[in-house]
Amino acid sequence: MENVTIYTDGACHGNPGPGGYAAVLLFGDKRKEVSGGFRDTTNNRMEILAAINGLEALAAPCKVTLYTDSQYLVNSMTLGWVEKWQANNWKRNKKERAKNVDLWKQLLHLCEKHQVGFKWTRGHVGTPENERCDQLANEAAQLPDLPQDIVNDAANQSSLF
Repeated sequence: MENVTIYTDGACHGNPGPGGYAAVLLFGDKRKEVSGGFRDTTNNRMEILAAINGLEALAAPCKVTLYTDSQYLVNSMTLGWVEKWQANNWKRNKKERAKNVDLWKQLLHLCEKHQVGFKWTRGHVGTPENERCDQLANEAAQLPDLPQDIVNDAANQSSLF
């Protein structure tokens, strides 16, 4: 398996509001940037989508170190929160459903394909790739005619933000 480094970031102008995501993939001397956005979304959805799109950009299974400034994303994946929600039929507790189930399912599937280590990095402190992701995500959030973010999970089939 090849070693790849991915930096990710999400941005949202309002929460909910127009949002963007971005990933910078580094492999040896190769570099790839991916980004996109939605018209009505949340910052947490954009953070998760950044990781999903970064991993989806890989052509073959890889060993990935994924850096993000989202503690929500890192903690959910490294502290077992997502697995707990999944085991509890996507509930955080007896009354409250987990949010972003559609995206967590996608991310878990990609983590089965790749060996992914999630690492937190402080945002806005001059880390070049984190700063580039922030720039790309914010640019994507400002694009005209962004598509609607459609939540597609068992609790909320095809509802819109």
